[in-house]
Amino acid sequence: MVDRVPPLGYTGPMLWVKSFHIVFVASWFAGLFYLPRIFVNLAMVPPESVAERERLLIMARKLLRFSTLLAVPALALGFWLWLGYGIGKGPGNGWLHAKLLVVALVVAYHHVCARLLKRLAAGEDRHNHVWYRWFNEAPVLMLVAAVVLVVVKPF
Repeated sequence: MVDRVPPLGYTGPMLWVKSFHIVFVASWFAGLFYLPRIFVNLAMVPPESVAERERLLIMARKLLRFSTLLAVPALALGFWLWLGYGIGKGPGNGWLHAKLLVVALVVAYHHVCARLLKRLAAGEDRHNHVWYRWFNEAPVLMLVAAVVLVVVKPF
């Protein structure tokens, strides 16, 4: 039987932290993928469809709340990994700084979603469904960037 030895720096408890970090990040992103899609639908609701608008607003509020609850452990576990592995120090760790920039962009995007939802609920938002379709692409690009930076570590 071959002993399975984790790579240098990876310990059993940290692998659990990393696993749950990935689960919470994936779940958070699921919310960030779908919330702007609800915004697209809200932008397309005819003014006379009050019930449909209210239903979509309720869905959006619940999804934003749930996504926020998922973001907290995702960020906390990511911070734990950052501290636990001590990565980011020394040469060859530019990828981590770039990934942290992507994380900051994701947090900012989440915040913008919350502000847009408030404006939509107040009837103050003037973006059309096409704008929201483009806005909906941002989390996909950020997720791709984060995964490539973590897996490939290009710099």
